[in-house]
Amino acid sequence: MNDAEMIDCPEDGRQLERLRAIMHRLRAPGGCPWDAEQTHESLVSNLIEEAYETVDTIQRGDHDHLQEELGDLLLQVVFHAELAEEAGRFNLDDVARGISDKLVRRHPHVYATSDASDTDSVLTQWDEIKRKEKGDEKEAYLHGVGKGLPGIIKAAKLQKKAAKVGFDWPDQKGVIAKLKEELAELEEAIEAGTDDNHIAEELGDLLFSAVNLARFRKLDPEVLMTEANNKFEQRFGKMEQALTDQGLTLEDASLEQMEAAWQNAKQSPQKNAQQ
Repeated sequence: MNDAEMIDCPEDGRQLERLRAIMHRLRAPGGCPWDAEQTHESLVSNLIEEAYETVDTIQRGDHDHLQEELGDLLLQVVFHAELAEEAGRFNLDDVARGISDKLVRRHPHVYATSDASDTDSVLTQWDEIKRKEKGDEKEAYLHGVGKGLPGIIKAAKLQKKAAKVGFDWPDQKGVIAKLKEELAELEEAIEAGTDDNHIAEELGDLLFSAVNLARFRKLDPEVLMTEANNKFEQRFGKMEQALTDQGLTLEDASLEQMEAAWQNAKQSPQKNAQQ
């Protein structure tokens, strides 16, 4: 079956092949002008956006739309593979072969003779294999951890990897004490009127410690931040609506009026994530 025939192919098991054929047609002469103009660089924001939209769908428990979001994310992979194939670098088969080979190599407890029998030993083994593959045995232990990730996610990854070699608090009391210590240092820096760079450093230390507490409690700090953002957005909306009911705009309302409406919003139940 050629590309033209694949575009309308309904068969299960051949839909990835169909997607590749569609992508190839869109990029070909006489295809879509927008698709034809794209590069790896121009698609970066799309890749990030689709990844975050997929995460948002999962966090909201919106399983009805998860398939669609995963499809949008898969399109980005296929698009980048198409661009690479046109340039003669690699294609989608190479991408799939590479990740398949990696999974087999990094799961010797399944495909070879390793005896890793629990999650911790599996993750330790994965890191050891990864360091050998990348030639990082002589690099610093935290070399390359979380590169390109947002700060909160990278902080959690750094802390988690450091903990694997025993660099961790024995219990959460130590983490909480450190959090209080960092807050005290920030307050001291502000009260002393130190320069903004020092205050920024102390604030960063405080955030890093907050991430550490979340990790220690086996909570994902990025998920916690998303939930806090959603809660703030909902409460702010309720506050705004309450002020509107009083004939006030956000610009006209006093801080006291906004605070009273905010406190009322805090007392009302939050909307379900899927509403």
